[in-house]
Amino acid sequence: MLGGITIRRSRLDITIAILKIAASGAKKTQIVYGANLNSTIANKYLSRLEEKKLIEQKGNIFVTTDKGRSYKEMASELEIR
Repeated sequence: MLGGITIRRSRLDITIAILKIAASGAKKTQIVYGANLNSTIANKYLSRLEEKKLIEQKGNIFVTTDKGRSYKEMASELEIR
């Protein structure tokens, strides 16, 4: 919220945030806090990113895959602000 105005993030913004946080490995809690998500929403994103092979879970750690790194780089270049 910025001066009484709620700013919604796009799915792409949230996806990029998760991929950045998980780049060197992160627990779900780190992703939830780092990307400013609630647990339910984080679970949905993590499941979807795993399905797309952009992230993988190793024990209780989530790691961005090579495909995820490429996706993040391309998406970051395309971001319009």
